[in-house]
Amino acid sequence: MNRDTFIIEGLAGKKSLKGTIKVNGAKNAALKAMAAAVLFDGPVELRNIPDTEDVHTMRAILEKMGSSVDFNSNDSTRTMTIDPTGIVSTTIDARLAGAMRSSVVLSGPTLARFGSVTFPAPGGCVIGARPIDQFIKGYEKMGAVVTEDDHIYTIEIDQRGERSMENGGGNRKEVMINFERKTVGGTETMMMASVLGDGIVTLKNCAQEPEIVDVAQWLNACGAEICGAGTEKIVIQGTKGRLLSPKIPYIAMPDRVEAGSYLILGALCASDLTLTDCRPDHLKTLIDHLRSSGVPISVSDTTISITQNTESNAVFKSFDVITKEYPGFATDFQPQIVTYLTQVSGRSKVTENIFEGRFKYVADLQKLGANMEMVDPQTITIEGPSIFRASSSQSGNVTPNGTTMDLCAHDLRAGFAVVMAALVGEGKFLVNNVYLIDRGYEKLEERLTSLGVNIKRL
Repeated sequence: MNRDTFIIEGLAGKKSLKGTIKVNGAKNAALKAMAAAVLFDGPVELRNIPDTEDVHTMRAILEKMGSSVDFNSNDSTRTMTIDPTGIVSTTIDARLAGAMRSSVVLSGPTLARFGSVTFPAPGGCVIGARPIDQFIKGYEKMGAVVTEDDHIYTIEIDQRGERSMENGGGNRKEVMINFERKTVGGTETMMMASVLGDGIVTLKNCAQEPEIVDVAQWLNACGAEICGAGTEKIVIQGTKGRLLSPKIPYIAMPDRVEAGSYLILGALCASDLTLTDCRPDHLKTLIDHLRSSGVPISVSDTTISITQNTESNAVFKSFDVITKEYPGFATDFQPQIVTYLTQVSGRSKVTENIFEGRFKYVADLQKLGANMEMVDPQTITIEGPSIFRASSSQSGNVTPNGTTMDLCAHDLRAGFAVVMAALVGEGKFLVNNVYLIDRGYEKLEERLTSLGVNIKRL
């Protein structure tokens, strides 16, 4: 794990960035497709895979289990080939899993194929408790035996058949899993855990994110029987142990969070920015909010553009945000939109309904000069616009390059948000814990440099 730092020269409120950003494949879909490779009877080809730290972590976990993984990230197709036939271990490496929440999703296909899996409580960004209770309850509903020792879980299918699926009878086994709250990881994991079964599994109150649909459609093309992905009810007819066949390659959908992050950045800092190879229909809620604020956004089927003059951001209006499950306002856009709202005119309120620990970055924005108040652990108010300045009197460090202020990437999305805050500011800024940003944004400094940002990795 690197501990790199970005040093960024602020734009002092100027909208001077120009250029084009090609949106990469979706990290949150690619990771699930990588996990799903365990369900196949031979080598699986995955394309448009982003070259991010999370992808490399999932690759390392699969290799530890015995899979062969080849990733040509320099090829234009970004092709990864995973051969799961060499898997000899059903234990998910605890050290690697500690770096990434999505590691827990691998438990589903591993259990489906081998009948047992051992994994630790997953790590990743510290943005809330993010318990795995719904995973455990789902496995128990499916008839598995769950044991836990010092935060290490072992899940096993009872081979004696004494713990049959709920409502089972004869040769037709059925189970109903009703999620207490919508969970993306839980939906994906239970879906993949059910693919090779000998009965029908119905999932209710499912998450509806496009990434779930993306992976389900590919699995169906390769022999799975998944119905309803993208709705609140998913029904999986198991293949009775028949492994899937790699009939077609998986091609990762565009990363909607990456696209949305650059879109918000463009609203603040760009005079002319175009995002290509994206899905504007996946970003409707975000686009609607920005348009209501006055941001001039135009879209086509696969592009989003912002073209604006270089006047102050104060002409943009404030708005309120409440994070919700898809298709609501995504929690993964919350830190970036808060930075945006510090620079527009008026009072805003932001309520975080998904994760209870996602406002850690607020202290960094306040240090810069943001007029913000924590109403309660889940709600903040913002009065804008604010001028952000680097100052040695505010815990910054004086370097040979001039006065700088230290900022911190507290998690993946908040890391992008503080980079945005540095860009709208006056002076030089250090952003620490860059490894968290690297988890989901590929070569951020190179892409920002192409737009005209003065940014270096130290």
